Amino acid sequence: MAGIAAGISSSSVLLRARESGSNGASLVQYSGLRPSENMPIVSTRPSASWLISTRAPKCRIIKAQASTISAPTRETDPKKRVVITGMGLVSVFGNDIDTFYNKLLEGESGISLIDRFDASNFSVRFAGQIRDFSSKGYIDGKNDRRLDDSWRYCLVGGKRALEDANLGTEVLEKMDRTKIGVLVGTGMGGLTAFSTGVEALIQKGYKKITPFFIPYSITNMGSALLAIDTGLMGPNYSISTACATANYCFFSAANHIRKGEAEIMVAGGTEAAVTPTGVAGFIACRALSQRNDEPQAASRPWDKDREGFVMGEGAGVLVMESLESAMKRGTKIYAEYLGGAITCDAHHMTDPRSDGLGVSSCIKKSLEDAGVSPEEVNYVNAHATSTLAGDLAEVNAIKKVFKDTSEIKMNGTKSMIGHGLGAAGGLEAIATIKAINTSWLHPTINQNNLEPDVTINTVPNVKKKHEVNVAISNSFGFGGHNSVVVFAPFTP
Repeated sequence: MAGIAAGISSSSVLLRARESGSNGASLVQYSGLRPSENMPIVSTRPSASWLISTRAPKCRIIKAQASTISAPTRETDPKKRVVITGMGLVSVFGNDIDTFYNKLLEGESGISLIDRFDASNFSVRFAGQIRDFSSKGYIDGKNDRRLDDSWRYCLVGGKRALEDANLGTEVLEKMDRTKIGVLVGTGMGGLTAFSTGVEALIQKGYKKITPFFIPYSITNMGSALLAIDTGLMGPNYSISTACATANYCFFSAANHIRKGEAEIMVAGGTEAAVTPTGVAGFIACRALSQRNDEPQAASRPWDKDREGFVMGEGAGVLVMESLESAMKRGTKIYAEYLGGAITCDAHHMTDPRSDGLGVSSCIKKSLEDAGVSPEEVNYVNAHATSTLAGDLAEVNAIKKVFKDTSEIKMNGTKSMIGHGLGAAGGLEAIATIKAINTSWLHPTINQNNLEPDVTINTVPNVKKKHEVNVAISNSFGFGGHNSVVVFAPFTP
């Protein structure tokens, strides 16, 4: 979400008491999308010391400490090298990996008008809504009816990833499952479960709240349910860092393997926020495109006519495994996770730093962790949410790290599937790995009027043949959370 964060706003967001005298709090900003009042706000409350300041502070100047520069070296210990042996997803294009990537290569948009609920009175009436989702063979009927969609997507995506890694039920039963963990995060949690519970409380009273209200709302339940169903007893928790969530999970999962705490980690992100509460909430943030007459043209990263992101949903899950374990099992290897990094802007709830230091330092740290030099990177799967501030902030940070971008290709998966929030990094990691495997980059669609500052090749509108040497995938979130992961073709 900081493409929401690097994205929603170019100036400020604050919470304040409504001037009408109500007890609620409202979100006030100049969003860079549509202007609103940009003047000091006076609260009607007797005390307002808890309020967040009306303007984003100027970036503090941070001096980097000088250090000895040595040639980067990649990890060689097979216990610490992390490879990708399985992938699973739930997407607007279905649950099959090849179908998903072929649709992306074709430049097909998955954005359409919302019909899951009546959005006719909403100012935004479209999203990357998943239709005809089936959990058959993965979730039993009773649980399928009870579960929030976020957990349904997680279970299907996670189990499909395990199957893809040749870790089906019969195989797992013969393995040491204390060495296999689960780390699938979410930005919003069980939003439908939460909203339904609150509605029951207000309309019918506390006795009508389902006992599943709390369990199906909390953000750790995806990882927990997947472990319960599969018997995986290794490290298990969730991370919630808004739209940076999935990359944070990959980074942490890899570190569990590197430290010997696990041999295999099932990691990624899940989200199901195309709901009345989710859509209305982001409308209130003034973060969304309102191109209701042309929903498939609404998500347009780096295009001059962009005016907000498009909501999406789904799950993207990887099986991350030590090279030693993968070689012992004799399983296929899709790619190698070389490294990653996480940083914080330490600046503002939603605004990116104007100096780009948080993002550029995150990219640099990820390359250091991966043991690669900037010159080795030739593909960037960008966060690219189609917001005014965020798109350019990301490009500027990339250009700070990569002095020569002539050989780099950069694309925006969200141009076709929308912004999957906590699931975005998971879906985009799969797109990145498929690019490595196929040597084809999907296009960034709706590139009709490119911003002049975007001098990197964005693979506009048509797929492009490209041998990927080293790839990075960026994800940023509300709160200034930055995350970058590094993938490359596997070489023994």
